[in-house]
Amino acid sequence: MNISVELTLSPLQDTYEEHIINFIKKLRASGLTILENPLSTQIYGDYDKVMYVLQVEIKEAFELIDKGLLYMKIVKSDRSEYEPHF
Repeated sequence: MNISVELTLSPLQDTYEEHIINFIKKLRASGLTILENPLSTQIYGDYDKVMYVLQVEIKEAFELIDKGLLYMKIVKSDRSEYEPHF
């Protein structure tokens, strides 16, 4: 089963850029399909692989920051080919 996940990592501290960049670089290295924009990162792939990668990388990201939020949306389908019709 394929899924699409949208993530927004928000460290609640003054020094946040390095943590976000590190998190995104780790996701890029996973071999999954990754799309980025200024507000979020989208990940596409097989449910088990996506969730395993997220489990590992979210835990590491949280261990490296003092406080933070992670917003996550999951869709049960691969939406990586989506193009707006307007």
